[in-house]
Amino acid sequence: MRKSTLRQVPSYLFLTIAALVSIFPLYFMVVSATNTSNQVLSSKMTPGSNLLANFNRLLEVSNLYPALGYSAAIALLTTALALLVCSVAGYGFEVYHSRGKDTVMGILLLAMMIPFAATMIPLFQLFGKVGLVNSLWAVILPTISTPFLILLFRQASRSFPHEIIEAARLDGLSEIAIFARMYVPTMRSTYAAAAVVTFMNAWNNFMWPKIILIDVKFQTMPILVSNLAGGYVTDYGVLMLAVLIASLPAMVVFLALQRSFANGIMGSVK
Repeated sequence: MRKSTLRQVPSYLFLTIAALVSIFPLYFMVVSATNTSNQVLSSKMTPGSNLLANFNRLLEVSNLYPALGYSAAIALLTTALALLVCSVAGYGFEVYHSRGKDTVMGILLLAMMIPFAATMIPLFQLFGKVGLVNSLWAVILPTISTPFLILLFRQASRSFPHEIIEAARLDGLSEIAIFARMYVPTMRSTYAAAAVVTFMNAWNNFMWPKIILIDVKFQTMPILVSNLAGGYVTDYGVLMLAVLIASLPAMVVFLALQRSFANGIMGSVK
């Protein structure tokens, strides 16, 4: 028993070091948010007493509350619409039989290889023609349907028993009712995994909002942080506080859904 315990010591030591290295950036971010700019530059590793001053300064130099509101609206609407659209698509690809569905799915997977930079100009021209430039919907609409989420729901749908669908149809249940009352509750872990991925991507999205939201009043949190870091004189205490505030929602969502996230990802692989 003692020999087996001694053999595990190197493993535990390695995991402890890896955990400390992984958590250090978060610790430094939290500590820096409480220190002055000079203390951050001097790599002070202990908490300071400048948190309230940094917060007041952040309110003075930025539109913090509107940026939080716009980011929350974009992330929540994107997540809700993406879950609806992609789950319906994944369910349809697996449940309904068609000769061309595998071809369409293959095209969608090939679309994952196209970098977003190659589609930015056509997207901007499209939204310009329909009058959605400088609109939050221009940020939301391109991300409500992604090949990754469709594939995730299609893979998860393979574990959904088709016999239940046939029995429900014989009982006179409509296709919408089957999806809403039987499929959705069964796939809760997959929905949680998709929600985590979509929310984090939408919340942290920087490039497309920076391009399509021309008016400065439509700042999101990543844009706000970028503007704070791009000035002639950077207050690193204020900057780290802004980074901390911008990171909290994504961390809270992930920690709240981490177990369902893991189950959903593993379920889709199986």
